Amino acid sequence: MELTDEISVQHTTKSRLPEVDFNKLGFGTYVSDHMLICNYAQGQWQAPRIIPFGDITISPTTLALHYGQSVFEGLKAFKLDDGRINLFRIHKHYERMLRSLGRMCMPGVPEEVFVDGLRRLVEVDKDWIPTQAGSSLYIRPLMFASEAKFGVKISDEYCFIIFTGPVGPAFSQPLKVKVETNYTRAAKGGTGSAKCAGNYGGAFYPTQKAKEAGYDQVLWTDARENKYIEESGMMNAMFVIDGVLVTPPTSDSILAGVTRDSLLTLAADLGIPHEAKPVSVAELENAFRHNTITEAFGAGTAAIVAPIATIHINGIDHHLPTINDNAIMFQLKNKMEAIRKGQDEDKHGWNFLF
Repeated sequence: MELTDEISVQHTTKSRLPEVDFNKLGFGTYVSDHMLICNYAQGQWQAPRIIPFGDITISPTTLALHYGQSVFEGLKAFKLDDGRINLFRIHKHYERMLRSLGRMCMPGVPEEVFVDGLRRLVEVDKDWIPTQAGSSLYIRPLMFASEAKFGVKISDEYCFIIFTGPVGPAFSQPLKVKVETNYTRAAKGGTGSAKCAGNYGGAFYPTQKAKEAGYDQVLWTDARENKYIEESGMMNAMFVIDGVLVTPPTSDSILAGVTRDSLLTLAADLGIPHEAKPVSVAELENAFRHNTITEAFGAGTAAIVAPIATIHINGIDHHLPTINDNAIMFQLKNKMEAIRKGQDEDKHGWNFLF
């Protein structure tokens, strides 16, 4: 008998759905009615259960609060025109979560809990899936060390949770970003390739300093020389230089973005020249000097693509050309959206429909 053969469901007695303004969703404003919880203890996973979304009780000695064993994922669900629901690239997100958990010495979540549990949760809250253009149901699986013991150790107990919430388009305005050469997000041999909480907490301070200077995000550079571009804020970075879509190769200091992987695959499908290669700060400066850079954008689950209008390098603001509807980033975004909504052929098997 599998863990998910009989997922118990405790339905909420009062839905918060009437409180939602689906025309003004924002991002992270609303949370759906239910959540899935599955605990790990004594070397075994317990049966998952779906309960009304709400607070959980933890001890002040909970290990995750002290030593940072906390990992999460982010993916989306869409409602197709025929009423079916699509969990886009769910298995790719599951694989990445397993890699993150392994890096943080945390047990892998069983695939049946991640996939079947997530599907069941979305079924329960299917009325929360928005249908407005650019919107979706955002899904946040997370896992943290739940053992109550304040000595420095790898936890023996964990709590896995999935909750969801309707979201609108992210990064609706082109971004101004600053190339960061003082602070670093991740170093070789570190946890940069894991989607763990500490990576985000450590990025807050330099990002806040950039915002105080008038920028939206930072372009992270490598920790060793501050010479090569790594990521754009919380997204992978992509550029169009000399007509070629280029992006830094993934490494142990760069998160292997699912959206990044999707866009590169679609670029190949569309015959768009593309390359994963190191992109130096000097190369960007030279591209601006010779007007060979035509696009720059972040790639991530929240927005698919987030256009960049300005890149600050060594005291100088460099401005990208005005973006038109035929830009490579929008060709890729439109193709991906059509696949996710079931309006185009899913020849790579990315859609999980039910």
